[in-house]
Amino acid sequence: MEINCSNRCLRAVFPGILLCCLWGFSLAQSTNQKNINDSIIFHIVDPHQKQIELFWKNENHEPFRSIQNLKLHLEKQHEKLEFAMNGGMFKPDYTPVGLFIQQGKILAPLDTGKGYGNFYLKPNGVFYLHQYKGASIVPTDQFKYDSSITIATQSGPMLITNGKIHPAFNPTSANKVIRNGAGILPDQRIVFAISKQPINFYHFASFFISMGCKEALYLDGYVSRMYLPEKNWKQTDSNVGILIGISRKQ
Repeated sequence: MEINCSNRCLRAVFPGILLCCLWGFSLAQSTNQKNINDSIIFHIVDPHQKQIELFWKNENHEPFRSIQNLKLHLEKQHEKLEFAMNGGMFKPDYTPVGLFIQQGKILAPLDTGKGYGNFYLKPNGVFYLHQYKGASIVPTDQFKYDSSITIATQSGPMLITNGKIHPAFNPTSANKVIRNGAGILPDQRIVFAISKQPINFYHFASFFISMGCKEALYLDGYVSRMYLPEKNWKQTDSNVGILIGISRKQ
């Protein structure tokens, strides 16, 4: 006899069966989430303790294009790269797609238009640092420029908004690629993350939920790379547009 948890008669006669099935479902969810989390490399940063920067071009006004080029550039300035990750989408000429603020200067404007692709899967959003208020991620239509914003990058879609996963995401989606993104913890620390293996949007967003993030933003896929030597993760290749990085004087 096959036990079907949806059978009303069995639930009435054998209530323990329902409890067992619910426990099994909960255990499966927990196991799946653990598997997801094990497939993610992440780095938690306190923006009040570390200086987070956005990088695009070198002193010759040429795009860095890779973490390796940024690393060599910083070494010439006697700085050691501690962490880096691609910081958003870019056009064929490596120009940022959407808002890009570096060292307080707007180098690319906010994009509120419509289009195709992940960037335009609304709501998209903006990750930024404020000189006094710390780190924030907001949907694009909620972003308000402030001269005290030091860095900002626009991307999309929002992975999590107000603690909820983007409604367009499907847990059974076969659209899996390497993905990276950023989330904000309740204490204002930032979670930077990248998947080790191809992953769909829903499961990538689920990671940020499991970390306690209320807002998280997708940055890019396919070309995504992260450099994090403290966890022996050193991806320095790939052609990318802008980069998020943290360095220190040697």
